[in-house]
Amino acid sequence: MWYTVGEMARMLGIPASTLRYYDQEGIIPFVERSSSGMRMFTEKDYEWLKVVEGLKKSGLSIKNIRTYIDMVQRGDDSLGDRLTLFHSRKEAVKEKMQELQKIMEFLDFKCWYYETALADGTEERVRSLPLAEIPEKYRDTKAKMNLLDSYGREPQQIHDC
Repeated sequence: MWYTVGEMARMLGIPASTLRYYDQEGIIPFVERSSSGMRMFTEKDYEWLKVVEGLKKSGLSIKNIRTYIDMVQRGDDSLGDRLTLFHSRKEAVKEKMQELQKIMEFLDFKCWYYETALADGTEERVRSLPLAEIPEKYRDTKAKMNLLDSYGREPQQIHDC
């Protein structure tokens, strides 16, 4: 079965202009065209575009996706290079997930902080709470936000002890 740019874009949940851009950048080199020059997509193209989407969401640039496509077109001699690429993407995503987890912990702490302040009707008490009186699950985040802990040590020293 054949799909138009618009149909494929709807199936992927992206603008049709993105598919046209991919075509211009050589990201979808296998797409056939009708006699009138219209792009004609197949189920196999859909699968390919899902790979492109995964790489893009992993943070790979269009230029590097193009490099991946070149590897695919080279054939089996590039299998090792492709595996290396996917391993590196996994590592980059793991690092991003760790970074996002820290951001989530910060946001959780700030939600707790403002919920507590709102319940008190003021920030005064919650702002001056010693670290030991902050709920345990927020202490590490709060400690990392302070330049010095209550002993005058830098936050990194707290975690290295």
